[in-house]
Amino acid sequence: MTKRTREILGLLDEVYGTEYKCYLNYETPWQLLIATMLSAQCTDARVNLVTETLFKKYDSLEKFADADVKELEQDIHSTGFYHSKAKNIIACAKRLVEDYNGEVPKELDRLTSLAGVGRKTANVIRGNIFHEPSVVVDTHVKRISGRLGLAKSDDPVKVEQELMKVLPKDHWILYNIQIITFGRQICFARNPKCEECFLQKYCLEYKERKKKSHGNLCGD
Repeated sequence: MTKRTREILGLLDEVYGTEYKCYLNYETPWQLLIATMLSAQCTDARVNLVTETLFKKYDSLEKFADADVKELEQDIHSTGFYHSKAKNIIACAKRLVEDYNGEVPKELDRLTSLAGVGRKTANVIRGNIFHEPSVVVDTHVKRISGRLGLAKSDDPVKVEQELMKVLPKDHWILYNIQIITFGRQICFARNPKCEECFLQKYCLEYKERKKKSHGNLCGD
């Protein structure tokens, strides 16, 4: 790990702490799996609102497996992409019940073989349920890792691989938790609060912007 990366992680630890926390509400592994599937293109706050009643109505994997797709679509409508989410949740629940005895598997390849489960969702499960060091690449992690120069690719799978090379294992899960908070509070996709940012000196995008701004001033 480079001195620069160590300094970035040190500041993230200092500001956000090193406690592992999940922003999605759940009580069982399968609930976290479904909540994570619902969180695609949707805020965690909205998902938590939906699952508060959803997990009372469907209080077992079997109930999700036997759910009527149209009814489930209505139940999760406000999370967006409800047609594909409902279809995938039912298919995923059926597979877990039939092939895995209702248990959520731990292995990455088994998780990603489930309907609607990609690497991001699988790594959320592996990190939070099984405490397997996993790098979860969501929109915040992809955007901010690029700005900090910790990853160069736009492809989430490649970003995951790049981060696994530069981050120590004990920060793989933690980095995602910290960066989500950082992305929500300071480093927005548009109009980030650069002047308030404690990682400003490490940001390649900020340096580039300052350079252009200085160039324009000199040109005037």
